[in-house]
Amino acid sequence: MHIRRAEAGDTAGIAAIIVPTIREGTTYALDAAMSEADALAYWMAPDKETFVAEEDGVILGTYFLRANQAGGGKHVCNCGYMTSRAATGRGIARLMCAHSLEHARSRGYRAMQFNFVVSTNERAVKLWQAMGFTIVGRLPLAFHHPTAGDVDALVMHQPL
Repeated sequence: MHIRRAEAGDTAGIAAIIVPTIREGTTYALDAAMSEADALAYWMAPDKETFVAEEDGVILGTYFLRANQAGGGKHVCNCGYMTSRAATGRGIARLMCAHSLEHARSRGYRAMQFNFVVSTNERAVKLWQAMGFTIVGRLPLAFHHPTAGDVDALVMHQPL
């Protein structure tokens, strides 16, 4: 397994991961009906560095890194991660998070912040905590989960 910067030829592999995750509507505050083109445009926007986790030529996960804010907030970065359903539980998200933390340090970021972690995404919350993130805020009932109804979103942070 290795992680590399995404290339133009990776769009089909990335779409195969991000579109079903977005459609499910349980972990990202994105329009579940957004087109594949719009999903790719969001994930691979010019303000983001996009990476893929690959094994034997198959993309199993993807993440992006970007400045969380402009101006006075640009020293803090933000990331989004998604893993292929077929690769869930194999440590790919952990590997991508470790890679993103190191890459963020190399880019001069002084902290990483996740702005909107859906509280019902318990696997992610536990993983981010295991990777050194702390919950610094709770947004009550900020996310409408398709089966759980309105649930909290968490703000998680780690100094770098």
